[in-house]
Amino acid sequence: MTALRPAEGSDPADLGVHAPSGLGLAQGIALYLASVLGTGLLVLPGLAAKTAGPASLIAVGVITLLAVPLAGAFAALAARHPDPGGVASYARRALGPTAARATGYWFLFGVAAGGPVVSVLGARYIATAVGIDGAGVPWLALGFLVVPFVANLFGVRLTGWLQLVLTGLLLAIVVVVVAVAAPAVRPESFTPFLPHGWGGVGTAIVMFVWAFAGWEVGTHISGEFARPRRTIPLATAITLVLAGGCYLALQVVTVGALGERAGHGDVVLLDLAEAGGVRAAPTLIGVVSAVVALGVLNVYLAAFGKLGASLASNGDLPRWFAKGAESGAVPQRALMLSMVLVLAYFAVSWATGFDLQPFILIHTASMVAVYVVGMIAAIRILPRRTPGWWMAVIASVCTVGLLLLAGAALVVPAAVAVIALAVTAVRRARERRRGAPENQGAWPFLALHFQTVPGPRVVRPITRPASAAPSTGSSKVHAAEQADLN
Repeated sequence: MTALRPAEGSDPADLGVHAPSGLGLAQGIALYLASVLGTGLLVLPGLAAKTAGPASLIAVGVITLLAVPLAGAFAALAARHPDPGGVASYARRALGPTAARATGYWFLFGVAAGGPVVSVLGARYIATAVGIDGAGVPWLALGFLVVPFVANLFGVRLTGWLQLVLTGLLLAIVVVVVAVAAPAVRPESFTPFLPHGWGGVGTAIVMFVWAFAGWEVGTHISGEFARPRRTIPLATAITLVLAGGCYLALQVVTVGALGERAGHGDVVLLDLAEAGGVRAAPTLIGVVSAVVALGVLNVYLAAFGKLGASLASNGDLPRWFAKGAESGAVPQRALMLSMVLVLAYFAVSWATGFDLQPFILIHTASMVAVYVVGMIAAIRILPRRTPGWWMAVIASVCTVGLLLLAGAALVVPAAVAVIALAVTAVRRARERRRGAPENQGAWPFLALHFQTVPGPRVVRPITRPASAAPSTGSSKVHAAEQADLN
């Protein structure tokens, strides 16, 4: 799709820039739901119940509330400043290349931990549905990774509309499962309410970030909406209510109907169907869940291949991986790098008995780190004291709090941030040796001047030699544009 791009610093709605027959409210809600909901429905209710017991209901409520300012800030960014580059572009624009580099690294090296989780989930559901014993699950899970990898190497990708249909089918199954399992809910299953203390609730909150990630999708496709200023905030709000309600209802029946069994099985939707007395559904639920997981991995690996090629083309990875970064090309080398990373995580998960919780925490901690940078960038980009700006301020505090709850899982995003800083230091040292102007690759408080570009309060880094006189007029805008380049 081709996004319509307004002039820098302008408001698309004020300029009347929109797709004449673009996306409407119903389509926007469907796209947001497809982005936010997904494989988390297959595993998180059970894992959260195992980690926090009945108090996992608190975790669902808290993460839903925390998602409000985050989703609101991204909706404001999407409506005012469409950018298909997403969080990394906003980070580069407001905080400089190092922040953008760290964001890309967090996606590539940290979020990749979710690959084995999705593959194991798909394998467990299909194995249970068709009666394959546990010894075959690792090989099925490996197949769930290899098949979409080979498909992507040849440029075969799941179409967006089909992924939308699959997500809708999964959501329909969840609604049916909740309905049939609700009569089996027992009040005694909710006591004791805090069997693992508040620490368990904190861990469950971090895990549920998996369920509520994806709000940045609007920034990529906002140019496709007929009326972005009106439709995006409304679609975001409705999706928040639907997603929060879906997870809360599923959590209630998971705890109430399964009791002590909640979290001890691998396939919570199948367990709930059985608890509700539905005998004919397991095969259908298992197959659909597995197909959804396979589709997610297909899109997942394609995105990581493009990300790796893009990072390489910017010099943030070896240039050898840059082939295929251009639109329409297949980034085979970067795909191979992505597959190596995912297989490395898969090998560790196999060696540790496929305990999925640590990998979910690494994945979510990396996503939260991305969101922290994204919200700080939003504070600098959005007009001050507007609703979206206040949402970004609140979300930045909330996401920092989520980082603290991540505990040991923070090791991976922290190590990746150190690598990003080291790459900046190496590149700047090379530039000094070549006698080139020093690259503005540090964090803003280390090596950037910030100056407001005329128009709405958009703050962008400006490269200016110490000996040069301050720029004015159009030259100031040109300097700001140059500072966007790494």
